Formats: sequence, C-alpha cells, structure tokens
Amino acid sequence: MTRLTYDYLVLATGTTHAYFGHPDWASRAPGLKTLDDALEIRRRVLLAFEAAEREAEPSEQRRLLTFVIVGGGPTGVELAGALAEIARRTLRQDFRAIRPESARIVLLEGGPDLISAFPTSLRAAARRSLEELGVEVLTRSVVIDVDARGVSWRSADAASGGAAQRIDAQTILWAAGVAASPLARSLAVPLDAAGRVLAEPTLQVPGQPNIFVVGDLCALQQDGRWLPGVAQVAKQSGAHVARNIRRVIAGRPLTSFRYRDYGNMATVGRGSAVADIAGVRASGPVAWLIWLFIYIFWLIGFRNRLAVLSELAWAYVTFQRRVRLITGAPACRP
Repeated sequence: MTRLTYDYLVLATGTTHAYFGHPDWASRAPGLKTLDDALEIRRRVLLAFEAAEREAEPSEQRRLLTFVIVGGGPTGVELAGALAEIARRTLRQDFRAIRPESARIVLLEGGPDLISAFPTSLRAAARRSLEELGVEVLTRSVVIDVDARGVSWRSADAASGGAAQRIDAQTILWAAGVAASPLARSLAVPLDAAGRVLAEPTLQVPGQPNIFVVGDLCALQQDGRWLPGVAQVAKQSGAHVARNIRRVIAGRPLTSFRYRDYGNMATVGRGSAVADIAGVRASGPVAWLIWLFIYIFWLIGFRNRLAVLSELAWAYVTFQRRVRLITGAPACRP
C-alpha cells in the first residue's frame, strides 16, 4: 500500500446513487452520474429497441418498449424528455417491425410534484411539457421493488389503499436519490445522516485544519438551510477553498464560504425548459433559449463552445443524434 503525504487535502469525491437500502437494484436500474453511466444508459435503451424489433410475442414486445424512470428531480425530468424525443423522433424511421414512437415512457416520483426545488408554476409547466411528449407522469408513487422484468410501486395516496402495482419494463433508469461517497465513512470525521462531511464555515473538516471538503460531499448550513447538492455549490466552494489555501500559505485568516444562488434550470425535451433565475421565471421555448445561452457561455474555450453549438443545432434541425453506438459486454445484452 502506497502512503501519500500532503500539506493540504481537498475532499471532492461527490456522491453516488442511493437505492434506499436495496443495493441489488443498482445492476437493474443504473443512474446517471458519470460518462460511463451515460454510455450504459445509451446501450440499454438502444438494445431494448433492437430486441423489440426481433421479438414476435406482442406482450414481450410491449415490455421491451417500456421505459421507467424513477425519480422526478431535474435528472429524471431531463431523462424522460430525452427518451421521449429519441423514441418519437430520432428512431422513428429506423425499424421495420416496430413503431418506436409507440414506446411507453413512465416517470415515477414519490413526492407530490416534479422538480420540487422549482416554484409551483414551473413544476406544473414541466409536467405539461412531459405529458405533451407522451410521458406518463405518476407522482406520489413509491417504488417498492425492482427486478429483471420490471418495477413494483405503491401509491402514497391514502385514498388508493396503498395496493402494490406493477409495470413490466425492460429498461429502468434511476434518478431518485443520492448518497455521499463511501470515502467519507472511512474517515474519522463528523457526518450527517446522508454520510456527508459536516464542514466548518471555512469549508475545513472539524478538527482537521489542513483538510477541506467541497461539493456534494460537503454538508453546510447557510441561513438555516442546508446547501443543495448542485453544480453551482460545487464550483463556488471549490474556488473558495483554493482562495483559503492561498490565504493559509500567506499567513492570513481564512474566510467563511457564502453561496450565491444564481437560479435553477432544467430542460424538458426539444425546445422546452424551465428556468428560475434571479426571480425571473420562464418556461417553454424562452426558458430553453436561456438555458442554451448559459450552457454555451460556461463551456471552457471557444472551440468547445462552437462544437457544442453546432452539434445542438444539427440535432435540433434534423431531429437526429449523431452517436448511436451500442457498446458494452455482450453478456449484458437482453
């Protein structure tokens, strides 16, 4: 085992998927955190359509063409919208025996609303946009089991009696929750209930002045509320820690971190989004243009901005997506 020494250490290992005490669900319902996760999701989605094309039994074909997304946060909403666009437009002319646009896409959310961090009007707008794309949105629906053939769920409404219901599906995608990186539990540091490091206002680990924590692994309250696990917090806390380390080296006192919330955005399919920025709320095409501008603006380098903009423009005009490679181990294919 190699032992490393350091002057200052920054913990920034983020979070992983939370399956609420059911780690066996992970192999059946992958989440979206890394590039590898995205490639795995693409593989499963494309293979489901390919398998349905070869399937002669109607009931099994319907199961293969059923896609379930668990979790109605920004990730789940964007996944559902993207899947609907792919099925109804991108793959529409690519098969002979099936109609990809007939695919059933179901979004299960345990709470009463989608994207609960957004204002009520934008939550309703996001739901309308998904339903216009043909996505079935089921709120107050708590998943109780995930297996190789589908999902079992129970309604949280008292009027329903809480009877278990079933959706047979080949492809299940997880966007229901996160848990702190296992690294935190291996350290002798104070943690919150989610396994995140309880940081000092300076973003130092209590009792460890040379160790800092940033991003989703950091648990810090501001104005009586816990900071959200979003990219804005991660970027700002990382920059603040860099400044504090420079202050330590220069022999100057450290400063407390202050998060500035610039707003939230989420895309909901082609040309549709919701945005809540500095008190300005928008939905539909206007919000999508705002999202596009900010997304391009924050990319690093002119070449990257130009490449991404041209890719998005091509996809928008042609309804196509350039990359449809099916990668991964053959043993994992349906």
